[in-house]
Amino acid sequence: MASDIVSAKSEPEEPGESRLRFRWRHTLANRLLATNLLTLGLVWLALFTLDQFRDQLLSERVGRLQAESDFAASVMADQPAAEKVRTLARIGRVTNSRIRLYDPDGKLLIDSWKSTGPTFFLRDPRSQPWTKNVARLLDRGFNALSSGGFLEPFVDPAIDRRGNWPEAQRALAKGKGQSNVREAPDLTPIITAASPLSDRSVVLMLVNDRNYTRLIRAERASLGVALTIAALLSAALSLFLAQTIVTPLRRIARAAHRVRLGRAREVRVPRLPSRQDEIGMLARAVSDMSQSLRTRIDNIEAFAADVTHELKNPLASLRSAVESLEKVDDPTLRARLTDVVRHDVARLDRLIGDISEAARTDAELARARFEPVDLGALIESLAESWEQRRTTGSVRIAFARPRRDSTMVLGDPARLARAIDNIVDNAISFSPPGGLVEVVAARVGDGVRIRIDDEGPGVPPAQREAIFNRFHSVRPEVEQFGRHSGLGLAIARAIVEGHDGEIDVADRDDAPSGARFTIRLPAADLA
Repeated sequence: MASDIVSAKSEPEEPGESRLRFRWRHTLANRLLATNLLTLGLVWLALFTLDQFRDQLLSERVGRLQAESDFAASVMADQPAAEKVRTLARIGRVTNSRIRLYDPDGKLLIDSWKSTGPTFFLRDPRSQPWTKNVARLLDRGFNALSSGGFLEPFVDPAIDRRGNWPEAQRALAKGKGQSNVREAPDLTPIITAASPLSDRSVVLMLVNDRNYTRLIRAERASLGVALTIAALLSAALSLFLAQTIVTPLRRIARAAHRVRLGRAREVRVPRLPSRQDEIGMLARAVSDMSQSLRTRIDNIEAFAADVTHELKNPLASLRSAVESLEKVDDPTLRARLTDVVRHDVARLDRLIGDISEAARTDAELARARFEPVDLGALIESLAESWEQRRTTGSVRIAFARPRRDSTMVLGDPARLARAIDNIVDNAISFSPPGGLVEVVAARVGDGVRIRIDDEGPGVPPAQREAIFNRFHSVRPEVEQFGRHSGLGLAIARAIVEGHDGEIDVADRDDAPSGARFTIRLPAADLA
C-alpha cells in the first residue's frame, strides 16, 4: 500500500530529519570517482610536468652544443691545419666535449682527444652500485609512460669516418648544423652536433651530458615526494570514504538483523537524516520498511485477537441453542431455538465474509494496478443498489452528478465502490424514516472530496475515531442484532488510506442533526 511506505505515516520524523531525497552531487559514485581520479590526476600531472621539463632541458642542451659546434666551424674556416688542432683542443677542454674534424672526402683529420685526452668517460653499469640500477629502472619506466620513448644506443664506430655519423651527413647535405641524441650504456645522453665548413669539411662535437640526467632525476625525486604525499592523502580520503560507507551499512545491517529475529518489539533503524546520498536513501527506505512491517504485524495480531473475540459470541449462542434442543420437547420452544440457531449461523456467515473481505483489503491494494476512475460515474452506478437496500423503507438518497471527468482519481474502482458503499450503507441504517442521505462529489483544489450526509443522531465526538476500528459497532436500537459485523467502516478507511486518501466524520453544519462523512482523495492529474 502506498500509505505503508511513506515515512510520515510509519514513524514521526525527528526535528530536521529529511525524507527520501536524492542529490546527484552527493552520490557515492561521484565520491568514489573523485577519490580515485585524484591520484590518477596527480600522476598524470607529474608525468606531464616531468615530460615538459625533460624536453625543454634536452632541447636547451642540444641547442647549446649546436651553437658551440657552429662556433668551432666558423673558427676553423680561415686557420691553418696546425692551428686548427690547438683550437679544437682548447674548445674541447672548455666544453668537456670530443671534437672531430672530417675532410671533404669524409676522412678524419683531427680528434681533440688525441691532444687533450678523454674529457668524459662512458661508465659501465655493471661496475656501479645497485642504487644506480634502481635509478635507471625508474628512468625507463618514466620514458615508457611519457612521450620520451627510448633513444638509440651509442656505439663508437670502429672505423672513424664521417659516413658513420648520420647527423654529419645531413649537415653536409643541407649546408647547416644537424644534431642527434643517443643513449650511453648507463642511460645518460650522448649529444652530437655537426656543422659544415665552406670547403665541405665537417666539425662533429660529442658530449656525454651527465648533468642532464642528474637534473632529471632530481626533478623526478621532487615529484616523487609530491606523489607520495598525494598518495597518502588519497589513501586517507579513501579510508574516510570507506568509513562513511561501511559504518552506516553495518548499523543498518544490524538493525535489519534484529528486525528479522523479531527479538525486540521496537527496533530503531537509523535513518541518517544528514546523509543525502544512496546510503541515506537506503537507511530511510529500510526504516520505513521495518516500520511498515511492524505496523502490519501489529494489525495482523490485533485483527486475529478481534476475530477470535467476535467469533466466540455467536458460537457460544449457537452451542447453547444446540445443547438445549436435545432437552426441550415443547414444539414452540424448539421452534424458537431453531430460529436462534438459524440466526447465529447467518450471523457467522456474514461475519466470516466480512472478516475475509477485511483481511484481503490490504493485500489486494498492495498488488493493485491503479487506473483513472471518474468518481461521479462510479457513484451514479451505485445509486440503484442503494435504493434497493434501504432498510427503513422510506430513506431517500440524493446524488448530484458532477461535471464529467472533474472528479478523476487513480485507484481500484471495485475497492473505491466498496468504501463508498459501506459508508452510504451506514448512513442509511442510521437515518430516520423519511430521512435524506445526500452524496456529493466535487473537485476541491488538488484533490477530490466526497461528502456523505445523513439525518441520523450523528456520532459523538468521543466515538469519531473508534467507529473506524474493526468490530466496533454501535447500531440503532431498531436494527436487528447481529446484522452488522462492525467491519464496514474499518474496511472503508483501509481502502481510502490505501489510495493515499483520508476519511473522517463530523457533525453536519447545515442541519440540526446528522453525521457528515468526508473522503478526500488526490486528483488523478496530480497523482
